Amino acid sequence: MANEYDGTVSVIDTATNAVIATVTVGYAPYGVAVTPDGSRVYVVNFWDSTVSVIDTATNTVTATLTVGGDPYGVAVDPAGTKVYVANNKDRTISVIDIATNTVTTTVTVGDKPIAFGQFIGSPPAK
Repeated sequence: MANEYDGTVSVIDTATNAVIATVTVGYAPYGVAVTPDGSRVYVVNFWDSTVSVIDTATNTVTATLTVGGDPYGVAVDPAGTKVYVANNKDRTISVIDIATNTVTTTVTVGDKPIAFGQFIGSPPAK
């Protein structure tokens, strides 16, 4: 659960519905996406124009990446190799390589992207 005003993400034990950890991220964390293997959580921080990468084994931020202005939506591809971040202000999508936690591409799109659908199935063959 992202807490917009205090810049934190709460980790909840789904068996007990209890908060077991609170992780400090950037200001106004809006979107959250989990890698398919569950090892990392990517959190977009709207007012900071960053993405916080949380290691789920330690519940700590292991990287903070700068992306386009006012990131809002975030999604991980089904193969667990890329993260897509919708940058509302810049009208762009930042593509993050999960292996290196770096922004590899920025794509210009239409007016104010804010969300993604759910990726299903395997990615297309190259």
